[in-house]
Amino acid sequence: MLLVNCSNCHAPLQLPPSATAIRCALCHAVTRIAPDPRSLPPPPPYSSSSHHHHHNHRPPPPTHNPSPSSYRAPPPAPPRRAGGRKKAVICGITYKHSRYELKGCINDAKCMKYLLINRFKFLDSDILMLTEEERDPYRIPTKHNIRMAMAWLVAGCKAGDSLVFHYSGHGSQQRDRDGDEADGFDETLCPVDFVTSGMIVDDEINDTIVRPLPRGAKLTAIIDACHSGTMLDIPFLCRMNRSGQYVWEDHRPRSGRWKGTSGGEAISFSGCDDNQTSADTSALSKVTSTGAMTYCFIQAIEKGHASTYGSMLNAMRDAIRNTSKTDLGGGVVTSLLTMLLTGGSSTSLKQEPQLSANEPFDIYARPFSL
Repeated sequence: MLLVNCSNCHAPLQLPPSATAIRCALCHAVTRIAPDPRSLPPPPPYSSSSHHHHHNHRPPPPTHNPSPSSYRAPPPAPPRRAGGRKKAVICGITYKHSRYELKGCINDAKCMKYLLINRFKFLDSDILMLTEEERDPYRIPTKHNIRMAMAWLVAGCKAGDSLVFHYSGHGSQQRDRDGDEADGFDETLCPVDFVTSGMIVDDEINDTIVRPLPRGAKLTAIIDACHSGTMLDIPFLCRMNRSGQYVWEDHRPRSGRWKGTSGGEAISFSGCDDNQTSADTSALSKVTSTGAMTYCFIQAIEKGHASTYGSMLNAMRDAIRNTSKTDLGGGVVTSLLTMLLTGGSSTSLKQEPQLSANEPFDIYARPFSL
């Protein structure tokens, strides 16, 4: 297989042998590969007659804009914003027509996209949206497509870039197989096809979108799912009490395996602690059901409570504490999933949004940004 870059989004692609073009699974652009000169037939032998009359023949027209392979000069990149590029992956999964169905997750995805474009100046073309409503089969939130989307998010990441990963859907847990979880369980995301294809484990999420972050780049994750406290598996969890006092818990694995970045910054807001469940709530929105955590995240920003990470987290927690959770679709079903997969007992429906990061910092001094 030959590695090439997509001529549009620059995602790495594997070109099959003898193929001269490939369609990107993410943006659908067709990348055509210029033939290797060594594989072309040799030119016809030189003759005096052809030399004598060569001025009567026009040279063949040049091939316009060939898409080179990754081993040659890459195609020109689009102009970058001042301060770096902004990219986002947004996943909203309702598991429609199944026993695991949720109500508000696609609404969460749409609201998050609107927020990123209108409040934080993300470009629509730099946001990859995965929901069951998408007509494009590559944008259905299957396990394969979510994996591809995460790889696209960090592809070509440089200093100054700001990346966002938002997920609204089921989260669960499974037995930890490599001994790097203090509680003995890995946290997992549940793609729309998780029953047949399996879940995405926090170790893989960390390897894909956390560890590659270079110095000067930033990733912000918003995970509205059950058991999501340490879904990115990053080393430090901000443990806050009801009066707003906090300490950073060190969750670095005893094995010594590195769970941080390659010099960049990774911060995650999650809907609840690892042993808690998240709820859909129609009480928060008079129009339609949404995820409680996503709604509180957006409301904290819209109401001006997002000056620092500390004020943001306090506002989200206060909003959820003061809300009547009238529709517990996500929490109840995921509790049943956890019992089935881990052999554990049903967890409490108490929900407290969490903040985790690759490095501890003063949450009341650092300005919140996306």
